[in-house]
Amino acid sequence: MNSNEILLRLSKSKFRSSFHLKEKDIEYIKRKGLDEIRKHAYDFISKRLAPKVILNDGKQTPMKGHPVFIGEHATATCCRECLYKWHRIAKDKELSQEEIDYIVNVIMLWIENELKNN
Repeated sequence: MNSNEILLRLSKSKFRSSFHLKEKDIEYIKRKGLDEIRKHAYDFISKRLAPKVILNDGKQTPMKGHPVFIGEHATATCCRECLYKWHRIAKDKELSQEEIDYIVNVIMLWIENELKNN
């Protein structure tokens, strides 16, 4: 499934579609730039989602505080359970670089769409 298809599916979820960037998130993105936000996304995903074992899985992604965190919840890339349910990425293994790239691309596409709609 490509990124646009998954975003369309997620937009039909009442919970997932309730997430939006706030003005302070948009200002932060404008100040840092999308390239820096993408670097943050790679860092967060690599540290919080990619390991095979995550001790606090399901609770590792805050609901606010960074645009990527909001994007993770909106795109169901916030924990391994959601990754499996929505993206069919297995829970019991370390994420591959290809999977990390896919996740970051989905998050960044969502962020870019949010910026266009504001």
